[in-house]
Amino acid sequence: MRNENSAFNRSAEPLLDLAALRADTPGCEAVIHFNNAGAGLMPRPVLGAMLDHLRLEAAIGGYEASAARAAEVDDFHASLAELLGTRPGNIAFAASATHAYTKALSAIDFRPGDVILTTRNDFVSNQIAFLALRKRHGVRIVHAPDRPDGSGVDVDAMAALMRAHRPRLVAVTHVPTNSGLVQPVAEVGRHCRELDLLYLVDACQSVGQYPVDVEEIGCDLLTATCRKFLRGPRGSGFLYVSDRALAAGYEPLHIDMHGARWVAPGHYRPVATAARFEEWEFPYATVLGCAAAVRYALRVGLEPIARRTPALAGRLRERLAAVPGVRTLDGGPAPAALVTFTIEGWEAEPFKAALDARGINSALSYREFAQFDFADKEVRWCLRLSPHYYNTEDEVDAVAGAVAELARSAR
Repeated sequence: MRNENSAFNRSAEPLLDLAALRADTPGCEAVIHFNNAGAGLMPRPVLGAMLDHLRLEAAIGGYEASAARAAEVDDFHASLAELLGTRPGNIAFAASATHAYTKALSAIDFRPGDVILTTRNDFVSNQIAFLALRKRHGVRIVHAPDRPDGSGVDVDAMAALMRAHRPRLVAVTHVPTNSGLVQPVAEVGRHCRELDLLYLVDACQSVGQYPVDVEEIGCDLLTATCRKFLRGPRGSGFLYVSDRALAAGYEPLHIDMHGARWVAPGHYRPVATAARFEEWEFPYATVLGCAAAVRYALRVGLEPIARRTPALAGRLRERLAAVPGVRTLDGGPAPAALVTFTIEGWEAEPFKAALDARGINSALSYREFAQFDFADKEVRWCLRLSPHYYNTEDEVDAVAGAVAELARSAR
């Protein structure tokens, strides 16, 4: 019988037991899954935790099942706190990263003329949320410029904008969904701390791919999903809220009986922890699946994951760049495991369909997802391939070979 821990890294050794990891991942038998930036393949412990709880709910009742699994439910907060270098009381469950992000934005009492300072590579839903705040509250949106070489935001220029505008909020996406760019969020955070500015980080594509330490970043708020590189279920995410933000009284616009106490007919009191950003009702099977996914990532080890995953992407990027008619689009000195490219002679949907037919999972990004970035790159769409640590070098080469074959067929 296979040792259930054999897949996990027990030392500084960079090699993982890929056979064991893939045996833990049923989807590896069916597809080459290079859409981990969309949703990673769930490992068996995640699937098992969710199915076990659903069976328990069916057997004894929903309320009773959550009470019986209270310790495991609490581990959602404890496991994420361990992952991020914080305490359980600083973590709130959310239905998605966007849900967490809008909850965080709703806690800020924006006034006309307030400035949101962000980047040209923030996630599309975040950019739309800023525009909605401008429409409703009259805020101003300022985008810090990128470095001339396209390697990400110009931190010195962003710091100068902080001093000039004293923004109500500074917001940065760590790894944009539309490229492998890795933004210097800790450098931005140091300037925010020096100037006492509220700082929100979207870590949707970095949590589970890299070690992410909220103290090192220096953020007040951080959001992410569990479904991507953490390999958890869909319909799940979380919000980190710093002690500083909690002490300052930040709370969501719509707070319920879970996040507050009705202490008198005309008064309520928010709870002391980040639970003020949660709702009373939880999808408990999903919460337990997320906790299992985080524990799985911690046992595998974020350091070996952070070595292997971008390395697989680098191998893929190098092979694609050698294919005639293919243009890779990722910038920065050390791109993440999101490989984006265009291909001559193909339109978006037919090209993705051709990869689907070969059992290769991928994703498309369009101009409307990244108005600034795609305008700079002069592209209408790109294909995104995102391997993870359980993928193999042979799969990388097979995917590159499939793209090369499709490129030749278009000439």
